[in-house]
Formats: sequence, C-alpha cells, structure tokens
Amino acid sequence: MNHDAYNDGYILGILQETRTIAMVGASPKWNRPSFFAMKYLQEKGYRVIPVNPGHAGKEILGETVYADLASIPGRFEMVDVFRNSEAAGAVADEAVRLKAEKGIKCVWMQLGVRNDAAARRAEAAGLKVVMDRCPKIEFGRLNSELSWAGFDSKVITAKRRRLRVA
Repeated sequence: MNHDAYNDGYILGILQETRTIAMVGASPKWNRPSFFAMKYLQEKGYRVIPVNPGHAGKEILGETVYADLASIPGRFEMVDVFRNSEAAGAVADEAVRLKAEKGIKCVWMQLGVRNDAAARRAEAAGLKVVMDRCPKIEFGRLNSELSWAGFDSKVITAKRRRLRVA
C-alpha cells in the first residue's frame, strides 16, 4: 500500500463498510478537532465511541467514554487515532490484538499522524490502514459536500451578496 497517495476507491470503501468507529483521543472540549470530527461523523450516521483514559466513564456527545479499545463492549470496524505518531503504534498494536474479537477492519491515523512501522504490523495482520488523513474531511470530499469543513450552506450561486450600508 502506498501511504503517500490513496486511491479514492480505497478510502470510500472503508467509509462505506464502516458503521461504528472507536475514536482514540476523543476530547470533550467543543473546540478540539476530535470533537468536531466526532460530531460530524455522528451526523453522517456513524456511531462514534470515544476512547480517552482521562475521561473514562463520562460522556462525550451522548456516548460513554472508554479507557481503551478492550473496554468497549461490542464491535466496531474502525479505530480512528487522534494521538501523536508515536502513540499510534500502541493503538495499532491493540487493534491488531482485538481484531477478531471486536471486528476491527481498519486503523485510521488522523492528519499529521503517521507511523509506518505500525502500519506494516496492522497490514500484516490483515487490517486496512490510512495515515495522515481525516475521515471527516474524506467523507465530505468523496460525497460532494460543499466544504471540507463539513457544512452545506444549501446555497449555490455565482452572484455576490449585496452589502448593506447603514
């Protein structure tokens, strides 16, 4: 797998086969990127389970926070890593260990997160891997939404708005 350039079909396939995402590094702070991504993905129909040992037992956007992947009851297809590149290695290894039990099919590392050794281990175990990409951004891009930010103004026009002078 060339992790410098992903085929749109590869990314779209992962997004289409995923229903539940474990988001490692999810934050309860409304102004953090993980919070935005979690909320957006929930609005698109995904169940997003937050994983953050510092907030285990609390809730983020209506979902219980878990300390680690092993603590999550039930199955999930994707592990979305909102941690630094070094920490992503341990998360990928945990995903490999839990692959069969939890139904994990993909380890997705967020923008700026890349760990090639972890990617090789995950791929050797049969998992798909995406690095240095955001599922929120990729969903919006591949589903023809108007903005990478994930909002759709419902207005398409070439006309400039008239400025009101007081």
